[in-house]
Amino acid sequence: MSDRIFGGFGLALAIFYIWAASTIKDSFMVDVVGPRAFPYIVGTIVAICSLYFILRPDDEPEWPHMREFAEIVFAAVVMLIYSWALPEFGFLISTVFATAYLTWRLGTQPLWSLVTGVGTSVSIYVVFHLILGLALAKGPLGF
Repeated sequence: MSDRIFGGFGLALAIFYIWAASTIKDSFMVDVVGPRAFPYIVGTIVAICSLYFILRPDDEPEWPHMREFAEIVFAAVVMLIYSWALPEFGFLISTVFATAYLTWRLGTQPLWSLVTGVGTSVSIYVVFHLILGLALAKGPLGF
């Protein structure tokens, strides 16, 4: 039953997405494909996948108990706090704490979670900011 509900929501989303894509206006610089082609492709793929869930559902899953559900909700709250903290504390500091917490909750020892957080944060910073030149949120220390 849950697969069919998920498929129904996905199908409704796909229909809305395709409709919204149909309202995109052509600009004066129109290429052969046009601005609506990619949204149409995405909407069609979502619709096909949703129909699959509706027509061929799996067995009912075993839903998490309250403790596991609380862990999932708290991880989502951590991600919301992370998005708030990015402009305040910068990419490096915010990513260290978010990654360390999430890896710790996935079962890593606390010290290794901190090492993973630092390694992930620095690695992403080096690749995306220093090598590719993309802007990342600057913190109070200027990086």
